[in-house]
Amino acid sequence: MTTIASGTDTLTRDALTVLQPGFTGTTAPDWLLRRLGEGLASVGLFGRNIASPEQLAALTAQLRAERDDVLVAIDEEGGDVTRLEVRTGSSFPGNNALGAVDDVELTRQVATELGRRLAACGVNLNWAPSADVNSNPSNPVIGVRSFGADTDLVARHTAAYVTGLQSAGVAACTKHFPGHGDTAVDSHHALPRIDVDTSVLQNRELTPFRAAIAAGTRAVMSAHILIPALDPDRPATLSPHALTELLRGELGYDGLIVTDGMEMQAIAGTYGIERGSVLAVAAGADAICVGGGLADDETVRRLRDALVSAVRAGELPEERLADAAERVRALARWTAAAAAADTERTPDTEVGLRAARRALRTTAAEPFTPLTEPPYVAALTPVANIAVGDETPWGVAAELFRLLPGTETGTFAGEDAARTALAAAGSRRIVAVVRDEHRHPWMTSALDTLLSARPDTIVVEMGLPQATPRGALHIATHGAARVCGRAAAEVIAGV
Repeated sequence: MTTIASGTDTLTRDALTVLQPGFTGTTAPDWLLRRLGEGLASVGLFGRNIASPEQLAALTAQLRAERDDVLVAIDEEGGDVTRLEVRTGSSFPGNNALGAVDDVELTRQVATELGRRLAACGVNLNWAPSADVNSNPSNPVIGVRSFGADTDLVARHTAAYVTGLQSAGVAACTKHFPGHGDTAVDSHHALPRIDVDTSVLQNRELTPFRAAIAAGTRAVMSAHILIPALDPDRPATLSPHALTELLRGELGYDGLIVTDGMEMQAIAGTYGIERGSVLAVAAGADAICVGGGLADDETVRRLRDALVSAVRAGELPEERLADAAERVRALARWTAAAAAADTERTPDTEVGLRAARRALRTTAAEPFTPLTEPPYVAALTPVANIAVGDETPWGVAAELFRLLPGTETGTFAGEDAARTALAAAGSRRIVAVVRDEHRHPWMTSALDTLLSARPDTIVVEMGLPQATPRGALHIATHGAARVCGRAAAEVIAGV
């Protein structure tokens, strides 16, 4: 049952209620359970907290034994960004693959099954989907996490995803408001800036968020991006113009507003997490996401005390903090009701693979003859962005090994990538696997060399397919999820 420690005043409880902290380990630490007893209402989970569905279910049960209405949040987009399957790769293709298929019913089905799996493990808030219109193909952090570069396509699939996820009793958190697609900087590292006029913002960035709101999204996540046309001084997460005037006022959104991770350098490196959290709540945010990097009791204490001190100093209206805390509790009530109303649904375990197969785009100058002998898979591997992480395996080697036992593989990067890959491959047929070739000149150069020496090389692009297709066979998967690799391997092996 819900327990609140006696002697904890309302202001302090409200300050704890608006925090969404993380922690380390696969069981809840004592400090986290204590904070739940004092008023903490949400917990954020990351890949480090998950070993198996059974372990995750036990963890969420442990949290609910302390507070039965706790919001358990996770960053489970499917595709490249997975926490449920962080060590194996996702059973679901990501947004870009779904956008490439452009079947909104399929997107709804994928999101429903993903939501079913989350709910079965006790997770009731998903920091997804990404509603960003990936208008900048050089975007270093969105890319295949977006449904695409077409505004209307992104809008209709965002709505379908929200509908599917929430039909399983899991609240959707549509992100990254007001749109992170036209950035050339990763907000994990610095503060991105989008210099567009208000008409572009209205017609491009905001359209998918309007669709998500119309579909009933229960939460919206703010972006740490500066849009001078909207607010020349503060990033959206800290801007009353963005959160209160635009999102609440103009767009009429009445659900929970969650910040992106406050320890990201776009905020931590400019305002600091304490000051940033106070400004975010004052601007209209209701929940402070922190814990991807800072995941300890000291962080919770610092942010709680910063909010309480700001109220007592007159820098943050007490009624604004109380309103934020009530919105957190309202979402908790919705998730409880949604879970109770959700009937036992039949699992659709193959929907992700079906989607991944449909998303493939193959290009060949001549009819392709599937391989019968095990190849050498040369993975030309860029540095992963923080949102994706480097824990999750990707590529086609494991799936090709399953279909063609004896398949070998190696990882290559930099100026010597092609030379070392050719030496390692020997006489074997080469399958070159790339990720966003268009963003990495060294990768383009390596492919040039590989194809010059071995024209029969097969190329698998697992990022955005922006570069010109080449190779004996070019396969664009529109994402690097495990099922995307399996779908590509099936084509290569002809099964």
